[in-house]
Amino acid sequence: MSKVTALIPAAGMGRRMGRAVAKQFLPLGDKPMLAHTLLAFQRSSLVDEIIPILSDEDMETCLKDIIEHYHITKVKTLVVGGRERQDSVYNGIQKLENDASVVLVHDGVRPFVTNAMIEETAELAEKGECVAVGVPLKDTVKEVGADGIVRSTLDRSRLWAIQTPQAFPAKTLRRVYEESYAHKMYGTDDATLAERAGIKVRVIMGSYDNIKITTPEDLLLAEEILKRR
Repeated sequence: MSKVTALIPAAGMGRRMGRAVAKQFLPLGDKPMLAHTLLAFQRSSLVDEIIPILSDEDMETCLKDIIEHYHITKVKTLVVGGRERQDSVYNGIQKLENDASVVLVHDGVRPFVTNAMIEETAELAEKGECVAVGVPLKDTVKEVGADGIVRSTLDRSRLWAIQTPQAFPAKTLRRVYEESYAHKMYGTDDATLAERAGIKVRVIMGSYDNIKITTPEDLLLAEEILKRR
């Protein structure tokens, strides 16, 4: 396996959580939320390096309270995030070593990523694919106009909620980002940027437990998931 680097964007302020502390540092069980996420990649035998991407004011907290405290030895550098998530990931891409062949991007506030997800996405990217994990939608989805009237009901059988990790050959991800900035395009995830560049993205099964924790309700659900695990 070539060198695998995990970029972990965790620079968000988490305003929807309504807490003074950034959501990624809130306790989940006996550890900060971000510690659960970083430890999942620390345990993976396929991941060689982890690069957390943080706000400038959170650097010291992350270093002392998480990386050093939980002995996360695969972290060699910390990166300051940007204005948007895309800017943060791009800052991380700039810190990739020349020998990095596969890049995984995973949200710092998705603490329930599994080793199977990490390994399957990394192995597919090693073969040259771009891949994201996701889950089929359970709810009926309707397109609604500004007037509140339903315009159409979408075919649920073809709709997936996309999660992270998302994995890419390093050269592909770098090119996709450079093209996006050249055309002044932003996307909410990395797969979107690849799609706009005309690259096929494979979606594999994630988990309904692999939630992104952004609201107080999410945090309550996360505590229940943690107890069940």
